[in-house]
Amino acid sequence: MARTKLLSVCCIVTTLALPQVALVTAGMSVLSISGVTAAAAAPSKLGDLSSFRAIVVDTAGLVDQGNLPGATLRIKDLETSWDAAEAGLKPRAAADWHVVDKAIDKALTALRAPKPDAIECKKTLSDLLAVMDNPAAR
Repeated sequence: MARTKLLSVCCIVTTLALPQVALVTAGMSVLSISGVTAAAAAPSKLGDLSSFRAIVVDTAGLVDQGNLPGATLRIKDLETSWDAAEAGLKPRAAADWHVVDKAIDKALTALRAPKPDAIECKKTLSDLLAVMDNPAAR
């Protein structure tokens, strides 16, 4: 008589310090922040953008918390690191670099407005993540 074993897939959920943030691992990693998903994107012609993407996700988390001054400070890290990496990234895919750069500028403008609007900030950050995931689609 044959025996059948039932195997179950286990998901590990770790709640981070930020509210509404969970890291779920079950063969792949997904970070969700109030509808902003930070799943590992397919590699772009620009190369590995994960460090830049992580800053955007952090910034979105701060916006979700209502901490717009903190988000403004955090996105400065993106601006600085993106500008520092320009010489290495831009030659790989200049058109894609410009698309991402413009999306970064829109997010910077929204967060640095005299009276930043949280909804607009969330939108520009969400748009920025989408562009980072697929700059050629824009």
